[in-house]
Amino acid sequence: MKKAAFYTLGCKVNQYESEALKDLFRQEGYRVVPFAEKADVYVINSCTVTHLSDGKSRQAVRRAARQNPEAVVAVIGCYPQVAPEEAAEIPGVDILLGTGNRRELPALVEKARRGHKLNLVREKGAGEAFEDLPWPGEAGRTRAFLKIQEGCQEYCTYCIIPHARGSLRSQEPGEVLNRVAAIRDKGYGELVLTGTHLGAWGRDLVPPRTLSSLLYQIQEEGAPGRVRLSSLEPVDVDEGLLRALKDIPRICRHLHIPLQSGSDEILQAMARPYRQEDFRRLAAGLRDLDPRMALSTDIIVGFPGEEDRHFQETLSFVREMAFSRLHVFKFSPRRGTEAAGLPGRVPPRVMGKRAEILRALGKELAQEYAEKFLHTTLDVLLEKPLPGGNMEGLTEHYLRARLKGDSALKSRMVPVFITGAREGLLYGELRKQPGLPPVTSRE
Repeated sequence: MKKAAFYTLGCKVNQYESEALKDLFRQEGYRVVPFAEKADVYVINSCTVTHLSDGKSRQAVRRAARQNPEAVVAVIGCYPQVAPEEAAEIPGVDILLGTGNRRELPALVEKARRGHKLNLVREKGAGEAFEDLPWPGEAGRTRAFLKIQEGCQEYCTYCIIPHARGSLRSQEPGEVLNRVAAIRDKGYGELVLTGTHLGAWGRDLVPPRTLSSLLYQIQEEGAPGRVRLSSLEPVDVDEGLLRALKDIPRICRHLHIPLQSGSDEILQAMARPYRQEDFRRLAAGLRDLDPRMALSTDIIVGFPGEEDRHFQETLSFVREMAFSRLHVFKFSPRRGTEAAGLPGRVPPRVMGKRAEILRALGKELAQEYAEKFLHTTLDVLLEKPLPGGNMEGLTEHYLRARLKGDSALKSRMVPVFITGAREGLLYGELRKQPGLPPVTSRE
């Protein structure tokens, strides 16, 4: 049997697309194997958010060529989409494919076997349709990801994604609901809706729709145990979405909302369409709805022109917002973006120190947030067994919880009494429930 191996970099959208492509290859008679194994086809699903991401894609190509010099190597995704000439110069690449036409990949592999070098990167254009890849069954998973939206047209000055992913495209609501029904019927405990700019779902449809209207439809048609929204821009959390969060209890009380900077001057330079006070009001509104609402965020340090006073403003605002989780990134200039040409570059050493300070604060805030749940009972979706007869799962607040439990409980939503919190991780004991075996605390 022919073998295909995948190496996936970047966001949840990329991960979803790789799973869908694996299914396409299985349908063509391939067995999907780990990337470290010898395979007939290696697919590198790339990311280009930073220079580091580009470098990892190039390293993966070299690794594939070492493992099997006769294999077909395909580089797909955002990196070749924005830098096709650069990607084409990587020795050993047989197929270049951007962020479209990926259903063709198995057929392209057969052409490449006959000695054709294929560069099929096409410029992103207006009017492009949503690429409806097959929904991956994600065998063995307890949480099902569903991509319902593609593209972004915000053009923040640091971000290459609009160039890589193109204009807004939404999956038709009927097809979304069909796939949600399939996910529910397969017994998944959680549905994760994802997209390049998820909050913009429906704006390009005729007539236009909103994400909140889709959530109400999902509720009416029947969804898995809970529904999670992967990431939302601050301006997307409008009155309609707040109302949906209030009306639909199965929507997880966790939102990932990228802040990027706590300084109004830097936000303006980034072309972010909000300011510190806007974000403050947003957070207050969400916590009025649920005082324990989990808010996680992204922060970029070292944006051109960021002085120490700007960083101190960010540090102070992050502390004030009491985020449940913090993702910190060092600024990486991307060719083709406005920020790549801005003066006032921050030295790497200074960027590194600022990132270190923010990450330390992030750990502190994560621990403080986790401690809010001590001596309470939470529903935990058990995902994987651990050594020593332990199980680990996820709460709706995106906190990981560990407890003593039998592996037969995998994929079950169980009530857990929280007895401890360390380094942002919860520990607890299973509450007695009909049909579940008794267990003792891990503590």
